[in-house]
Amino acid sequence: MIKAKGIAAFSSTEPLGPFSFERREPKEHDVVIEIKYCGICHSDIHNVRSEWGPGGIYPMVPGHEIAGVVAAVGSKVKKFKAGDHAGVGCFVDSCRECDHCKQDLDQYCLGGNTLTYNSYERDGKTPTYGGYSNVIVVDENYTLKIQKQVPLDKAAPLLCAGITLYSPLMHWNAGPGKKVGIMGLGGLGHMGVKIAVALGAEVTVLSHSDRKREDALKMGAHHFITTKDESAFKEHAGTFDLIINTVSSHELKMESYFNLLRLDGTLVSVGAPEKPLTIHPFPLIMMRRSYAGSVIGSIKETQEMLDFCAKHNITPEIELITPDQVNMAYERVVKSDVRYRFVIDMEQL
Repeated sequence: MIKAKGIAAFSSTEPLGPFSFERREPKEHDVVIEIKYCGICHSDIHNVRSEWGPGGIYPMVPGHEIAGVVAAVGSKVKKFKAGDHAGVGCFVDSCRECDHCKQDLDQYCLGGNTLTYNSYERDGKTPTYGGYSNVIVVDENYTLKIQKQVPLDKAAPLLCAGITLYSPLMHWNAGPGKKVGIMGLGGLGHMGVKIAVALGAEVTVLSHSDRKREDALKMGAHHFITTKDESAFKEHAGTFDLIINTVSSHELKMESYFNLLRLDGTLVSVGAPEKPLTIHPFPLIMMRRSYAGSVIGSIKETQEMLDFCAKHNITPEIELITPDQVNMAYERVVKSDVRYRFVIDMEQL
């Protein structure tokens, strides 16, 4: 076994603290990654605090935005060698046999994929531990290549925030001639702006906070709408081909956002609030609009996203912190007080 150390939650109510544990010895197709950086996703907080329902697996080592350097590989590994830069995203295995897995849609594995943390290995009994740690062992087929021109600290959030926005933007054909709205300018939203602009779409940020206007425009957004002003919804009704909702709030008046869509427009939710949203179907019915959801991306698509971001020099805006600052960072994330993604320097562990 490989001795590991990390930062863990020991219950849904306690602060995170130091934790020592073991990783498996690498099997023939495994990659051992020395973790350099790990991003903090809002879903880490939801999982740690059991806000999406009971059943957290404690001790829980969160983290699924993992960037590091390959330290060793198994005897049959062909895709990686020691010294390569590598990443791990939201899941580390899947059934590999269902129709979705065979179509490179393993994020929708019908057998249930193995999440990077707060999950169990395929044996159903070995818990997975995430990236708030110094080392991880992952099958090469669920490990991502990071091009060396991309700084590892800025690569980390691409493994969740990047792919979570890239996947729906690609699926709903964001690009030249399309008007795209991004709801919320946070860890997810700011990546949506950068990627949608690089795809050639006309991009508008929809935010309740006017203080982010300057940041949005610097990131390439063409327009900024303050949604606190109710008149904005009337002024921009029927404008967008695609809106992506990154906001994790159940208090949104979704019908107001539906009315911003054109005929046959689509609003896609990627943010996941603690409580259900309430929607009225009339704004959807009257203009043949669609309300959809999207979750991360496949391993294949995540690799495509990493290569796309490297090609277009797209990186997140980050605040680098040390492991002992994680609890402080959680409180700031909840208050939306981060510009725009916390990344933990795991070498300081």
